[in-house]
Amino acid sequence: MTAHSDEPVTGTRGRVVSRVSDLIGSTPLLQLCALGNGTRYLLKLEQFNPTGSMKMRMARQMVIDAETSGQLRPGGHIIESTSGNTGLGLAVVAAERGYRFTAVVDNHAAAEKLRSMRAMGTNLHFVTEDGVTELATSAREDLAEQMAADDPDGWFPEQHNNPSNSAGYRALAQELIDDAASPIDAMICAVGTGGSLFGTARELRRLGQNTTVIGVEPVGSIAFGGPGGPYHQSGTGTPPGATIGTAVDYNLLDQGVKVSDVDAFATSRALARRGGLMVGGSSGGAIFAALDILPSLPANSTVVTIICDGGEKYLDTVFDDDWMMRHGLLDPAAELHVDAKFDAAGVPRSRSGAEQIVAEYA
Repeated sequence: MTAHSDEPVTGTRGRVVSRVSDLIGSTPLLQLCALGNGTRYLLKLEQFNPTGSMKMRMARQMVIDAETSGQLRPGGHIIESTSGNTGLGLAVVAAERGYRFTAVVDNHAAAEKLRSMRAMGTNLHFVTEDGVTELATSAREDLAEQMAADDPDGWFPEQHNNPSNSAGYRALAQELIDDAASPIDAMICAVGTGGSLFGTARELRRLGQNTTVIGVEPVGSIAFGGPGGPYHQSGTGTPPGATIGTAVDYNLLDQGVKVSDVDAFATSRALARRGGLMVGGSSGGAIFAALDILPSLPANSTVVTIICDGGEKYLDTVFDDDWMMRHGLLDPAAELHVDAKFDAAGVPRSRSGAEQIVAEYA
């Protein structure tokens, strides 16, 4: 049998590996557009990780570090609150390393994510009744912590306050430098736990980069101040009543931006029509913010957005007209507006941009 190393594996594309988590990393960079002043806007496509999400990186790191510290023992029981992508990553790592895994979830999570976790042997424990789709972050976290405390073999990763969350993205920073072949001048990314943006930014700074860090959260999230309220962007933001986790490092943050569900989802939908790239709603929000910010950055900048996950997980929500209509989020005018923003930024377009939007809603 091939021996396994717990050191992060990079550069695995095109190689034979011995377990799924060895495929983490080396995800591609896509240049979405280049402005006339020489600024490049790149998307780090993390949907090419196993489970289709960047969260695979931190899930593995949290488990490895818990094993090293003795918090997680052989045959142990991982119990974590999750909106989906962290749970998917933990499901893979648990299956590989022989742990039981219970995901404490609510119905706000995409159904596809829940089905995928269950397929990998995860026990799903719901904190909300069927038909209740509001976020229940605090209830999830409280219950997961209590369940782990009551189980002698239990371990609660507590992703929002686990330093291994941010540490899991160190390799991503090096990938950006290597593949962009230039300094990373700015990052404009969604902020959920904060691990991906701030973990990557911290490592970029350690590697000598002077990167401007811009976080994006949904309108209704409270991490960057302002009134709290409900929102539908999955896996991102801090809902009212939840505690902002320690992975959110305000010392690294240069600017915080809020984007509405309508604009975030319109961006994801317009991008899919325009060039066939499907991204999740939180990534749509980050791209929407970036399109506004790009012209204000210095000429010849290299700007990156980490794409949290692909849009295929949201076929029943963001990309479903009926769901969008039921939640008051379907807005053809917003999609046309986003399409115009893409034109202004020089994002290449196919024949299926604004014309298809107009035809579909005529």
